[in-house]
Amino acid sequence: MNKTNTHIDFYLIGISNHPIPKWSDEILQLIKKHTVFSGGKRHYELVKSYLPKNHTWIEISGKMDALIQQYKTVEVSIVIFASGDPFFYGFGNTLQRLVPDAQLKAFPYFNSIQILCHKTRTNYNNITSISVHGRDWSALDEALINRNELIGVLTDHKKTPSAIAKRMLQYGFDNYSITIGESLDGDAEHIEQLDVSTCSTKIHHTLNCVLLKQIRSKEKSFGIPDTAFIPLENRANMITKMPIRLSTISALGLQNKRVFWDIGSCTGSVAIEAKQQFPHLKIVAFEKRAECSTIIQQNTECLATPGIEIVIDDFFNLNLKNFLMPDVVFIGGHGGRLKELIHTVHQLNPKVRFVTNAVRETSSTIFISALSKLKYTISTNTLKLNEHNTISIHKAEN
Repeated sequence: MNKTNTHIDFYLIGISNHPIPKWSDEILQLIKKHTVFSGGKRHYELVKSYLPKNHTWIEISGKMDALIQQYKTVEVSIVIFASGDPFFYGFGNTLQRLVPDAQLKAFPYFNSIQILCHKTRTNYNNITSISVHGRDWSALDEALINRNELIGVLTDHKKTPSAIAKRMLQYGFDNYSITIGESLDGDAEHIEQLDVSTCSTKIHHTLNCVLLKQIRSKEKSFGIPDTAFIPLENRANMITKMPIRLSTISALGLQNKRVFWDIGSCTGSVAIEAKQQFPHLKIVAFEKRAECSTIIQQNTECLATPGIEIVIDDFFNLNLKNFLMPDVVFIGGHGGRLKELIHTVHQLNPKVRFVTNAVRETSSTIFISALSKLKYTISTNTLKLNEHNTISIHKAEN
């Protein structure tokens, strides 16, 4: 290895769970010629009998910065063993991120989702493959909201098949079967297909992956009927009506954005509609009324919309730096402090897009004045529904 650290050479060997590794002659020769090897504890148990007698093993155990520094002290190329395909949610991606100048050569094996498809004779041409291994639920939520027909999931010791099934049931996604592949290619291999309800009660081997197969379609409407939402008690008119809501979503322009804040979320209708149409978004729904916590959560569940972060508190009392910075903000409520709210958010991200729905002329005036002074460009659409008040949908872009 080059001591100047300008680059590091790694050979990445993908291995299966076979008790006897299935390697080509090229890989066997590679192992024979090298002395420094690396991988997880389980990998070492599988390969150690094939390594040269005087070898060095560097364990991969999770502390990536320390591991990379250890790699950089080695003067020769390192052979790394990884599960399946090193570039499928694997260590190859980690190396490219942490040591971008490293020269890599990979010898991949099938990843575990592919193996499970092979063993269950599943056509995986159109599979959506995701990982919740050491990650949040975002990718699974997105795949479910998108109604993907076949989803392959890499699990971990917390986000188990049972935990996945419980989350799916919580948000009404009982329209899938769940196939669990345990210890694939190993002596303890076991594969079973269950309904989601049964899976939620079972414990599986920690080494597993999952296939979710849609067994019936689940409707996803463009525009959620107002009557589908649980309203604030005795305040049914507090909900943003569907035509206004869809016009607001259009004004928000969320297609290529990452983080959306719904401030003054009330029943969560705008946040839920946004998540339904753009499930990739990270959405935070802020609301100060304590009773809305249950209402928003129940609405996300009955409308099959997982993944919205609900924050119940006075917006002005929060340390906003604890949240992902927004690309777009909808101001649904401001407690009479609209100008202060605008400046608070603008200080976090001067490029943020603002949208609000104003009924009162004073709200329109404050919004336009405050953001014009910040050099924003304002555009407005005005709508009136039946006997309801006229609504001005204001958008401000910088």
